[in-house]
Amino acid sequence: MGCTSPRPAASTSYSVYPDSLALPTNVILLIGDGMGLPQITGAMYMNDNKTVFERFLNIGFHKSHASDNLITDSAAGTTAFACGVKTYNGAIGVNARKERVPTLLEMAEKKGMATGLVTSTAITHATPASFIAHVESREDKEKIALGFLDTEVDIFIGGGLDHFIRRRDERDLVSDLIAKGYDISTFFYHDIHALNIETSKNIGYFTANGEPLPATAGRDYLIPASRKALDFLKDRSPHGFFLMIEGGQIDWGGHANDAKYVIAELHEFEKIVAAVLEFAEQEKNTLVIVTGDHETGGFAVQPGSKLNRIEVAFTTKSHTAVMIPVFAAGPGAEIFRGIYDNTDIFYKIKAALRLK
Repeated sequence: MGCTSPRPAASTSYSVYPDSLALPTNVILLIGDGMGLPQITGAMYMNDNKTVFERFLNIGFHKSHASDNLITDSAAGTTAFACGVKTYNGAIGVNARKERVPTLLEMAEKKGMATGLVTSTAITHATPASFIAHVESREDKEKIALGFLDTEVDIFIGGGLDHFIRRRDERDLVSDLIAKGYDISTFFYHDIHALNIETSKNIGYFTANGEPLPATAGRDYLIPASRKALDFLKDRSPHGFFLMIEGGQIDWGGHANDAKYVIAELHEFEKIVAAVLEFAEQEKNTLVIVTGDHETGGFAVQPGSKLNRIEVAFTTKSHTAVMIPVFAAGPGAEIFRGIYDNTDIFYKIKAALRLK
């Protein structure tokens, strides 16, 4: 059945941080790409009815639509988080008029904070790219890679090495990064467990030439990479840090309509959320936010499902427009309660960290 959709409401552009709340020193934003409430539900029932998300007391929902489409993609969805603007699908760090917009990571660097990006996809994929690059199309991976030369990021871990060294312009961006003072290593020479974080240099670690494998096919770096990034950033700056961690292949399982793929990726992502919560509980000064950019697949737990053996149906191989849950813990977590536009996640983080 077709219907006429109303014009999406504009963002409320949250900017006032209540004086009654403690300010965080650090912010960790975890993004489950393609993760909506249905995926969380399925993963919970496939884990003895238990989920890490039960540990959160501050829960909200965001409206994920793009500037011109109720169905967002990861580029527009994450640009909303990173830059606070509604934009068109495919846009990376630019608004609907294709104008460059500052990102949270750039603002944090300007303040003197340490920053990090960790992902189970290529580091040039839409979600991490939206925090460090400004390009009109998410498909321009080589131009996205140039963003790592324009903006300091203290540590980045993900795939996509080819976009740095096997380029049409024949530039070697790895050499350029090393010349800028980075320690760069790859999966060819160093296992993630051997990654040296006892260094005064910024760190780049490439986990694959292109896109990393699924977890079920042997990818096992995301959990240790997240822990190493936390340890590295902890004492990196007296002004605190901003870290984005992405569980990017939850989305790919949804596109493939592969329930086992979705659940395996989400179970790994939940372990990372648990590790981040443990870090935040120890440090006492860290705000943790967990959300998805959109839902993928129209995932539904069907009749006939039993605990630890669910039946799943999909309605699409693309994304849907359902609202997405937001979970928060730590200083300032209360401001993430309620229903709001995805752009407000940017404004809430910006206010909590006093970014300009």
